[in-house]
Amino acid sequence: MLILAPMQGLTELMFRRVYEACFPGALDLAISPFLSLTHGNLAEAWKKIDDVLPEANQGSIPVIPQILGKEPREFIELGNRLADLGYTEINWNIGCPMRRVTAKHRGSGILPHPDEVQLILDTVLPQLRPRLSVKMRLGLSDKRDITALIPILNDHPLASVTIHPRTGRQQYGGQVDLDAFEEALHRLHHPVIYNGDICTPADYRKLHTRFPQVNDFMIGRGILYNPLLPLEIKNENHNQLQPNQLNNPTTQQFNNSTIQQFIISLISAIEALPIPPVSKMRKTKEYWCLLRRSLPVTEQQAATVLHAETHESTLDTLLRLLDSVADRQKDGTEMQNFL
Repeated sequence: MLILAPMQGLTELMFRRVYEACFPGALDLAISPFLSLTHGNLAEAWKKIDDVLPEANQGSIPVIPQILGKEPREFIELGNRLADLGYTEINWNIGCPMRRVTAKHRGSGILPHPDEVQLILDTVLPQLRPRLSVKMRLGLSDKRDITALIPILNDHPLASVTIHPRTGRQQYGGQVDLDAFEEALHRLHHPVIYNGDICTPADYRKLHTRFPQVNDFMIGRGILYNPLLPLEIKNENHNQLQPNQLNNPTTQQFNNSTIQQFIISLISAIEALPIPPVSKMRKTKEYWCLLRRSLPVTEQQAATVLHAETHESTLDTLLRLLDSVADRQKDGTEMQNFL
């Protein structure tokens, strides 16, 4: 199973719906960006509930809501409210590396404190109606944090454990520690999901070969670097394709023009958001910083979009750049056909 990783501000409902419309069935599941219980404020978390409302997610990638927090009472209440919406599983974020989060013993900030993890699981699980899965890192500053946590996780009935094999302090830099992941994989009694640095089919092959017992892989930025990545992975491994996809000609026809259409659809979805133009500009540029890697554009061309000073000029520059890419591809195809 290929799972979309939760990326705050990026893999929200809008993105999931556009992606599923452009690449139906490419992803099997998504974990939502977290609902935060900062300061135990359940009302603030509920303000973002639109992202996981079942009726809004029809036509989207199937989603599991994620919670960020360490307050047992509020965690239970939010989890059970999500159960009332029909969710049978929720995910606990103990991997977020943002310093403003970790400083409060949330996200990966709780990993050096196994007693706190123990207390939360002991308190929450007996009263939580949906199943609980966990998404974590190896530790906050020390990758050995996970060593003390594994017996605690094994003592509780978790649906799965997703491991991003970096520490929180690494953020997204440096190398993933596959040896540490392998050690945790052998010691954990729960299904383990791998997350981290899957940006090409070759990355997936390497991991799948080394960890054949892992059935589920979570992909984050790799999908924004190359929206076709899940389909490329599935086309290499037909055992993972659904029967109706095996001979589906559209699966073979996805290419750069499809990526361009995806970007245009994403821009249209951003335009429909009830936010100020300056916020739309920032959001468009945030996606473009990642998606530009999927198209044959130079650094200089990509930078023209990022340097635009208004929302209107950002859209105009980006759409003209997409048109020029399409024209070059059309000319190349016509020349190839002529030859």
